[in-house]
Amino acid sequence: MKEASSKQLPNKSERHKLFGSVQPGEKIKPTEKEKMPDLQNTKKDFLFDIDQVGIANVKHPVQVFSKTMPASQTTIGTFKMTSSIQKDHKGTNMSRFTEMMQDYSKNNTFDLSIASLKTFTKEMAERLEQDDNQITVSFPWFFERSGPASDRTGMNHADAEITIIYDKNAGYHITVSLQGTITTLCPCSKEISEYSAHNQRGIVSMKTELTGEYNEDEVDWKQALLEAAESNASARIHPVLKRPDEKMVTEQAYENPRFVEDMVRLVAADLYEMPFVQKFSVTCQNEESIHLHDAIASISYDKSLHS
Repeated sequence: MKEASSKQLPNKSERHKLFGSVQPGEKIKPTEKEKMPDLQNTKKDFLFDIDQVGIANVKHPVQVFSKTMPASQTTIGTFKMTSSIQKDHKGTNMSRFTEMMQDYSKNNTFDLSIASLKTFTKEMAERLEQDDNQITVSFPWFFERSGPASDRTGMNHADAEITIIYDKNAGYHITVSLQGTITTLCPCSKEISEYSAHNQRGIVSMKTELTGEYNEDEVDWKQALLEAAESNASARIHPVLKRPDEKMVTEQAYENPRFVEDMVRLVAADLYEMPFVQKFSVTCQNEESIHLHDAIASISYDKSLHS
């Protein structure tokens, strides 16, 4: 039997040289922050104001509170943080965004309450010496769901997003969004078929502008929007279904057929009745089970324009 041959490799330093590493050059620029030039703070006429400048696609652990179980959860938020700058400013201080995120984090976890985000945007505007600031954070929100017959519990999730805009003169503008998953059964299929009917999984996307009277201690916007989508569907989505559950869900869907047009109108009616919602948009997109295309419908409504 032939023995495995051994090969003597160059040491790590030599290997680095082999692949292009070179010795550091002479360091002549200052290392103290106070002596370093700050290009972003240059004041000249730079031609145009900038609407938004900042950082995006920042991932950070976040703490989410819910009126559904689990009442508190840690998940991953994806942040976008920006402010405007006037034309006499060359740029913004990007590091202050992430620096302040860490300041607002407890145990390295950022609190995603509306109240905390409002304070964050106002303080960030002040630290940047600007009149406005904006933060958007998207995150997966998890919630428990039990089978209707077996009561076996699992975890579902929906995609959520919060945007807070602070303006020194206009105050706060708050929008929240949620994408929930539902089951719909085709009314046309049920009507024309001798038996059975095809169904599909749908995504209901809701974006709402909150009024100034919204109180997160009284109402969980995530729960409210999810209920608007699920309660109007043919059936809810379940992570765990035993046979008795499957029977109930299948029969419920058959008893509540829905087109995408039906879904957006029914969800819109629920959002219209929520006193803390000023305006909204809702879209339903179904992945059809007997077509290659998706079906889609959408509605937008502003209560202030129809009062």
